[in-house]
Amino acid sequence: MPELGESVHEGTVSRWLKKVGDFVKEDEPVVEIMTDKVNTELPSPASGYLTQILINEGELVEVFKAMGVIDATAPSAATTAEPAPTAPAADVAPGSPTSAAATAPVAAQNLPADSDERKFFTPVVKSIAKESGVSERELAAIVGSGEGGRVTKKDVEAYIAGSKAAPVAAPAPAPVKAAPLTDGQTLVPLTGLRKMIADAMVRSSQVPVVTTITDADVTNMVKFREINKDSFLETHGVKLTYTPFFIKALAESLMEYPLVNASLREDGKIVMNAGVHVGIAVALGKTGEDGLIVPVIRDCHSKSLIEIARSLDEIAKKARSNKLGVADVQGGTFTLTNPGTYGALFGTPMINAPQAGILGAYAIKKQPVVIDDAIAIRSIMHLVLTYDHRIIDGMVAGKFLASVRDRLQNFDFFK
Repeated sequence: MPELGESVHEGTVSRWLKKVGDFVKEDEPVVEIMTDKVNTELPSPASGYLTQILINEGELVEVFKAMGVIDATAPSAATTAEPAPTAPAADVAPGSPTSAAATAPVAAQNLPADSDERKFFTPVVKSIAKESGVSERELAAIVGSGEGGRVTKKDVEAYIAGSKAAPVAAPAPAPVKAAPLTDGQTLVPLTGLRKMIADAMVRSSQVPVVTTITDADVTNMVKFREINKDSFLETHGVKLTYTPFFIKALAESLMEYPLVNASLREDGKIVMNAGVHVGIAVALGKTGEDGLIVPVIRDCHSKSLIEIARSLDEIAKKARSNKLGVADVQGGTFTLTNPGTYGALFGTPMINAPQAGILGAYAIKKQPVVIDDAIAIRSIMHLVLTYDHRIIDGMVAGKFLASVRDRLQNFDFFK
């Protein structure tokens, strides 16, 4: 299982494109992987026969774990081998018969050479271990207290301190007995993309966040779009929605307040980004029940409104037709979600960790407002900013949100 993006530690094997006994060519797609960011087909690292499937469809696989075995010299064995029920990737160890020169675990080019257990370790854990002379073999022997048994910073520090055994995670409380189902109720397993999204939301929920809200008078923007939407489609070949306006204003404000465009690493260092690469929350399927994915529009700070509209149209079509690649979901520095497209008036979006913030754009409604002591009918919307309070203070967040609001209200960035 190769690395498929920032903060992606595991995926789900959604479909094997080859079965045991099939011959595959090098770089030919062999297995489909689903993560909370993207679905992608993984190529074979070598030519040969697929002799073993170590991770079955629907099962989770961690980054750097082997998923199957390709044997270039044993076609007869390949035709009789059966898929392993649930064999851990660690069973295919360096030096074993199935990992000899003629046998290649799927995605083997991404496995660390010195990892006996092929566990995933975060950069900060690896850094601490390296500085203290702890080998990856020793790391693999530590009982992790993190999610899914993952070795945490505290675990490796405890090992280095001399305990020679990381603290064992406290036993989970006894599960509460579920109430019996009543008439009309059915159980649906939380699997696939939905489970990936759920896990990502749990990780993001661990970040201390604050939400700030403002409203914006976007009457001029609404009038401009109404006048120009037909000619825009005819001239440029894409629909002019409100989202490109939000992205353009957002990109300019992020360049003005670069800390909001940053992210905080596990080692406590802030990553400052020179460019603005905006992730756009896109619902999958007609009803959105298939999940949400966040493809990235790159270099928004240097694109015109027309270029942003084209990029948005292209990336949305790829997302809804399940044709996104790994590159399409990597490198985002900030996220925009636009629930206003389906009428939502207000909400508190959750950040896409490790990004420092997310902006929610909500429905535009005509409302009576007071202007110069007179009542006028104007187009008003809510802008909601959720941000990582560890690196962004309320004053910076407030100024940034006001900057986005003013750009939308003044509507001068299209000139």
